[in-house]
Amino acid sequence: MNTGRPVNSERAANTERTVRAERGTSQARLAGTGGDGMIAGASALVIDDEVPALDELSYLLRTDFSLEPVDTANNSSDAFRLLQGRHYDVVFLDVRMPELNGIELGNVLRRFAEPPAIVFVTAYEEYAVRAFELGACDYLLKPVSRARLRTALSRALGPSRAGPPPEDDSSAMIPVETAGRTRFISREQVRWVEAEGDYVRLHTMEGDAHLVRIPISHLEERWTAHGFIRIHRGYLVPFRHITEFSMSGGAHTVTVAGHTLPVSRRHVRDVRDRILRAGKRG
Repeated sequence: MNTGRPVNSERAANTERTVRAERGTSQARLAGTGGDGMIAGASALVIDDEVPALDELSYLLRTDFSLEPVDTANNSSDAFRLLQGRHYDVVFLDVRMPELNGIELGNVLRRFAEPPAIVFVTAYEEYAVRAFELGACDYLLKPVSRARLRTALSRALGPSRAGPPPEDDSSAMIPVETAGRTRFISREQVRWVEAEGDYVRLHTMEGDAHLVRIPISHLEERWTAHGFIRIHRGYLVPFRHITEFSMSGGAHTVTVAGHTLPVSRRHVRDVRDRILRAGKRG
């Protein structure tokens, strides 16, 4: 359980400086692929105060996915000591631990000059949104299946090895709370995004709507490269799903998935230009 002890900023700073100095000689090299198609030679650090869970996950990473080395730590103090010695490609974090909890430790890791990919592994669903706000690649619930671990490793290691995702990539996932459980909505399922203060409501192709704590401006930054366009301060939509652009009584609107959405004066020109360019390409 978390004791509420504050982050040791000096220790974290020393760790980051050491990691920078050592990174030139300690980064994992591409050494081919493991038996399951994962990249061998990638390094991992597993942090969990529960020894059975720690041993099981580290064993899977070594034997089934050919990661090397796979180091382990039972708490943040041990983790910082290991991080002083090398850079890790991916760090697996439990949430509820002594000293710093996983969320606090993840917040320290993301401040590194070149932070490792972070995957949370926990028995608790309620921390998923906070984990993804920190930039976690994935959020696994115990017990972790081999198939689910394969997906997490693909998200953690694949993009960094393969370069930027293609424009139609559907790997971006958003965690949403539904009836006390956490499920994941892919970017490709979203038909439009509606702002509600510091939250957004994701309207999906299934007709569902999910409230998520993230400002629409942050989502716009992440999704613009994947074809989403801001049409209004309160709306973000995938351009390819706009089926109509019209003006009535001085008001501009677009139709997306059969729904009429407003286009603000500020964004009219951008929307019109995008439609014209798409028409020329067609």
